[in-house]
Amino acid sequence: MQHRHRVVITDFINDELYHERQILGDIADVVALDAHCESDLVGRIETADAIMLYHNLSLTRSTIERLQHCKLIVRCGVGYDNVDHPYARERGIPVANVPDYGSEEVADSAIGMMLTLTRGIHQLNSVLRDRRGPWMYTSFAPLHRLRGRVFGIVGLGRIGTAAAIRARALGMDVVFYDPYKPDGYDKALGIRRAETLDELLTQCYVLSLHCPLTPETKHLIGADQIARLPRGAFLINTSRGAVVDVLALPEALKTHWLAGVGIDVLEQEPPSDDHPLLLAWRDPHHPAYDRLIINPHSAFYSEEGLMDMRIKGAQACRKVLQNLPLRNLVNA
Repeated sequence: MQHRHRVVITDFINDELYHERQILGDIADVVALDAHCESDLVGRIETADAIMLYHNLSLTRSTIERLQHCKLIVRCGVGYDNVDHPYARERGIPVANVPDYGSEEVADSAIGMMLTLTRGIHQLNSVLRDRRGPWMYTSFAPLHRLRGRVFGIVGLGRIGTAAAIRARALGMDVVFYDPYKPDGYDKALGIRRAETLDELLTQCYVLSLHCPLTPETKHLIGADQIARLPRGAFLINTSRGAVVDVLALPEALKTHWLAGVGIDVLEQEPPSDDHPLLLAWRDPHHPAYDRLIINPHSAFYSEEGLMDMRIKGAQACRKVLQNLPLRNLVNA
């Protein structure tokens, strides 16, 4: 009798698992734990042959060292900072991600936030709703044409590239900083390369972040970096929350050094109600009320993208259980 594998979905997914069972049902039993913290996994994950991990919790060394015969941990998403992939490598467990499921959606969200802020759409709507200004464009003046202005990108991966193509279609001067990107992508895309982060910052009208969270990128953008941006610049973060030190944002908005900020991700999600950024955002007397957009880590989402994430994660599990070559390994 053929051995039945066991595939465990740790979190986020809690439905009938139609797609996963369509892909894996002939070789594996698929179970969704719907866990909300790592401690919920104790006694439930140890015998997994493959694990599908989303974003509601982390897999640290304490969990990974209890895995008895796991052949793969697949992070069903782009970022993989919530799994201890170096330790998994020590244990001989491959870790893969699904890097392309939401590339278009996140790029669209970054551009959408940029347009909503730079065109005054968000602020004008806010002012008119609260009857705080005349029914005139003057509540967001001066407003400048986007064509020819610099759209700066940190991280020219899949999403950064998609954002670059969109910004270039708007006629913007696209400049990127990515020390790990080989030469030639700037020429292929018709954009410019900055050799240093500082070189990028000093010319940005819009700064859009598309890098992973690593020890090198944690708080990559803080008060000192914001001060290097031209006065009146806009900041967009759809990458990882900890890439930006958001405690610097209320003051930067209050002094109008930043004209607007769009945030899809925060270090702690959801944030506490007494978080300084949220206090400023909800305060009608603070400029952040009109010039800060916060979304609940939703830039990745579309129904099609969500299905891609689930299907590609399950397909990766099937490959490893059938001893087929894996793609998108992050700890090889």
